[in-house]
Amino acid sequence: MVLYVGNINYNLSEDELKDVFERYGKVDSVKIVTDKDNGRSKGFAFIDMVNDQDAELAKNELDGSDLGGRNMRVNYATNQN
Repeated sequence: MVLYVGNINYNLSEDELKDVFERYGKVDSVKIVTDKDNGRSKGFAFIDMVNDQDAELAKNELDGSDLGGRNMRVNYATNQN
């Protein structure tokens, strides 16, 4: 299951974000979205977790929690097609 993670610290790395979410279960991939012109983080990411129950637990536990001075917003990713 893919989670959308918004309002993340702009200096956060994909590895740091993965470490936070792996406390709740196996993470398949992490993708911090970056600006195509300057390569800087846009302040949001997508986390693909292997197990749906682990993803739900991570969402419930981490939504609104502070990470690097910002309160993350965690929700289920929606298909934008």
